[in-house]
Amino acid sequence: MGAIIYFHATLSLCYLLVLSASQDEEWRSATATSDGSTLTEGACGFGDLDRQYYGMYSAGISSILFSRGSTCGACFEVRCVDHILWCLQGSPSIVLTATDFCPPNYGLPADFGGWCNFPRAHFHISRPAFSRIAHQTADIVPIQYRRVKCERKGGIRYTLSGGAYFLQILITNVGSDGEVVAVKVKGSRTGWVPMGRNWGQNWQCNIELAGQPLSFELTTITRMTLTSYNVAPQNWKYGQTFQGKQF
Repeated sequence: MGAIIYFHATLSLCYLLVLSASQDEEWRSATATSDGSTLTEGACGFGDLDRQYYGMYSAGISSILFSRGSTCGACFEVRCVDHILWCLQGSPSIVLTATDFCPPNYGLPADFGGWCNFPRAHFHISRPAFSRIAHQTADIVPIQYRRVKCERKGGIRYTLSGGAYFLQILITNVGSDGEVVAVKVKGSRTGWVPMGRNWGQNWQCNIELAGQPLSFELTTITRMTLTSYNVAPQNWKYGQTFQGKQF
């Protein structure tokens, strides 16, 4: 049993090292379609994307990329390839933030309408962003994509919501990996309390923290950890947004 546990631990460590090393290097094949407009909200729970500074450079991604919402906030560089009629000359690339889920449609074939069917990698991109890599008359285009570091301005933002004995935090504007996989919160009268993912990048815990300054600890997909102390003051209120440190 000990050997099996060690084997699995070694595989997990190797996976993390490979992911970290390849994020800005390895191109993979996928397809892309246009949303026909600027995406305004999405399944990640970010709300108004312009207000969160994700704006037009955002995309819905298929389930194999979405990873049940874990990938929300991650950044992808994409470029149109291998189609002389649809792709713009020189295959320029853009960087997108994953803000939405592109649901499968198993009533249609994967190559005709069921573009987001598992296990296809697909990006549903806002029209203004799509037009930077392909002609607007294009329908579905072949692309290449790779994970890249997120370039963000300002600190990580924490938006508070909830009620008595329930606290929910929406986490946005995360730099570097962009993908948060674990969150802890601490009041002035508590220790560090792990939070569970509610949906997208909304995290929750069942504890009363009113009247206490709040600190946060975030862990990203490559196991980078960032701690911001006293992000929210003692008199914080639901609906407010506060900034902490940035990766």
